[in-house]
This record gives sequence, C-alpha cells and structure tokens, in this order.
Amino acid sequence: KLPLTVEEIINFGESNRELFIKSSTYSIIPITVTEMGLTISWIFSSDPKSISFSVVYQESEDTPLDQCKVLIPMTRCNSHKETIRGQVKVRNPGIYTLIFDNTFSRFISKRVFYHLAVERPVIYDGSDFP
Repeated sequence: KLPLTVEEIINFGESNRELFIKSSTYSIIPITVTEMGLTISWIFSSDPKSISFSVVYQESEDTPLDQCKVLIPMTRCNSHKETIRGQVKVRNPGIYTLIFDNTFSRFISKRVFYHLAVERPVIYDGSDFP
C-alpha cells in the first residue's frame, strides 16, 4: 500500500474509511509527512471484537524496522465497545505508520472503520493588530 500524504488525508474530508483485517494478520496505514508541527489525529472502531493498535515513526523508507521509533506501543483496544480517539504531533518529517493488528485472533476477521485528520498549527503573526 502506498503511503498517504498529508494532502490526501485533508482531501478525505469527513468521510470514514474501512479496513478489512483477516484473522492472524495486520494492516498498516503509512502517512508520509514533510512538514513539522502538524498533528495527525484518528478515530476508529472495530467490528466484531477488539483490535490492537500502535503508531510507529520511520525517518525514511530506507530506515530498518528495528530502528523505527514506537510512538504508541501496541495496545489492545476495546474499539468494538467504544470509539478510540488519539493524535500524534509531528516533530520530524518522515513516515508515521498506524498499525491495526489482528494477529492475536486465530479465527475472527475484523472490520475497522476509521477517520484520519491532519491539523496545521495556527501561527499568530500579529497581522490583525491595529
């Protein structure tokens, strides 16, 4: 799957996306970010049952996986009972990868409904000062 860009996420608008994750597998959403200071936020739910979720930062596509930085450790989420929300601040350009992990489930495939958003920081330049 090609990494998403910030512009593509902004163009999603308010629509939700859906991932189908087979049992014993995982699915990733890599987001390529070139500017610092952005906030990437997500909302997701799963059906049926829980899903594990993690966010990993990779400096570039060439960075070995064992040198990637774990921003949010793999956590089992009861996203079938409640909507999970979160965000990460972009401190460095690179690839921010959202991981939806269903490897713990031997028989049950999951659907993940998600929405991504990117916010640029509001920089006050004093231009409205009289």
